Amino acid sequence: MGRKKKDLPLLEGVEITDVAAEGNALTRIDEMVVFVPFGAPGDIADIKIDRRKRHYAEGHIERIVKPSPIREEPRCEHFGVCGGCRWQHLPYSYQLECKQRQVSDALQRIAKVKLPEISPILGSACRWEYRNKMEYTFSNRKWLTFDQLRSGEEVPDRDAAGFHIPGAFDKVLDINRCHLQDDFTNRLRLFVKDYGKRHSLPFYDLRAQNGLLRTLMVRIASTGQIMAVMVTGADDPEPTAALMDAIAAEFPEITSLMLCVNTKLNDSIADQEIRLWRGTPYIEEEMEGLRFRVGPKSFYQTNSLQAYELYKVARNFAGLTGSELVYDLYTGTGTIANFVARQASKVVGIEYVADAIADARLNSQVNGIDNTLFFAGDMKDVLTDTFIAEHGRPDVMIVDPPRAGMHADVVDVILRAEPRRIVYVSCNPATQARDLALLDTKYEVTAVQPVDMFPHTHHVENVVRLDLRQSVGSTLPSEAASEEL
Repeated sequence: MGRKKKDLPLLEGVEITDVAAEGNALTRIDEMVVFVPFGAPGDIADIKIDRRKRHYAEGHIERIVKPSPIREEPRCEHFGVCGGCRWQHLPYSYQLECKQRQVSDALQRIAKVKLPEISPILGSACRWEYRNKMEYTFSNRKWLTFDQLRSGEEVPDRDAAGFHIPGAFDKVLDINRCHLQDDFTNRLRLFVKDYGKRHSLPFYDLRAQNGLLRTLMVRIASTGQIMAVMVTGADDPEPTAALMDAIAAEFPEITSLMLCVNTKLNDSIADQEIRLWRGTPYIEEEMEGLRFRVGPKSFYQTNSLQAYELYKVARNFAGLTGSELVYDLYTGTGTIANFVARQASKVVGIEYVADAIADARLNSQVNGIDNTLFFAGDMKDVLTDTFIAEHGRPDVMIVDPPRAGMHADVVDVILRAEPRRIVYVSCNPATQARDLALLDTKYEVTAVQPVDMFPHTHHVENVVRLDLRQSVGSTLPSEAASEEL
C-alpha cells in the first residue's frame, strides 16, 4: 500500500515579497520560504502549497487577490503554463534590476573576493523575437491545462507541437504563437502540424518512442537567412519526402532545409546524420564584416544582436594591442577567437566538440584570418603545462565555460601559466564566483559587466576582467628555457 498523500494547505491573502532562483517569486510564512512561479513582488494572492520540505515549500497561485503595482499584462497567451519567459509580467527595468542583484549577490556571497564597482547591466535592445534558434517538439500527448482537466471535457485530439512542460518529459504544451523568434517560425510550425494531421502522419509518442513527426529546429540569422531542420522519429521515406517537398514549396524563403532521421531514445541530433534537402548546408551570421557559418550542429549565441555587445565587452576587457598571444578556452565555433584575432598576434582556441572546432577553422578560412589555431578535446586533457610550453605562454586568456564552470584542473593550469589578464565570460554567476575564489590567489578582479542576453527570463551573462597581481612570478618554464629543452 502506498503512502497516503498529505493534504497540503491553501494560504489565503499572502503577499509575494521578492524574486528567487530559477525565475520564481517567493514569500515567507512562519519563517519558511515558499517559492511560487509567475508571481510579482507586491502581489496579494491565495497560494496552494504543492510540496513541503523541511526548510522550504513550493506552491502555485490559485487566485490573485490584489495584483502588484509593478505587474504588467503578459504578452504571451501561454504565460503561466509554458515554462519559458517567466518574467514577462515584470517591467523590463525591474528584470534588469533583479539580474544586476543576482550577479552582485553571487560574487559577494560565493567568491568573497575584493570587487570593483559592478557596472550597470547592459540591457537587450531587442526584447521580443530575439532568439536565432528555436526547437519544437511534436507529440501525441498534449498537455491539458488545469481548466481543461477541471471541466471534465473529452479531448480526443491530443496531438501537439510546442514545448515540453517542466517536470513532465512526456507532455508537450501545444503552442499557438511564441514571441521569442520571428513569426515565420510560428507559421512553419503550424504548417507542419496541420500537414501532419491532414495526412495522418503519426505524432511522436514520447513514452512508446515511436512516431514520424518528432522535432523541428529553426534558425534565423541576423542576415535574414533561415535554416529549418525537420527531425523524424522513423525512417519512412515516402511520407517524409512528401512532407519535406511541401515545406520547400510553402516556404521558399528557407535558405537551408534539412532532414534528420532520429530513431534513438533521446532528442539530440549531435551524433546523427543530417541530410541537406534544399539550399546550402549552413546559414551565415555577420559581425563587424566577419561572416560566421552556422550549421545544424553549430553553437552560436542565441541572441545574435546582444552577442555582439557581449563580445565587444570581452574584447574591450582583453585590452589587446596587436602583439598578444591569446588563448580562447571553450571557443565553440571560434566566434570570440575570430572576433578578436585582428587585434592579436595569435589566437589559440580549445573546445570539446570536434565538429565545433571544424566550424571554427572554417570561419577563420572564409574570413581570411590566418593567425588562429584550434584544438579539439576535453579542456582538462588538452590544456596542460606541456601544451602551453609547446604553443606559448598566453598574454591573455578568454574563458567562456558551460554553466558548470571550469574544472579544477583547468584552473590550476591557468594559475601556473599566469597570463597577465583573464577575461571570464559566464552564463552562470554562481559557478563563475566559485572559480574567481580559486583564481584569487594570483588574480584580482578589476572589472565586472553583466549583460542581459535573455529578456523575460532569470538568466544573465556576466563578464569579469582579472589582472595578475604584480607580486606574482611565473611558475611555468620560460619560453627561452623551453626552447633550450
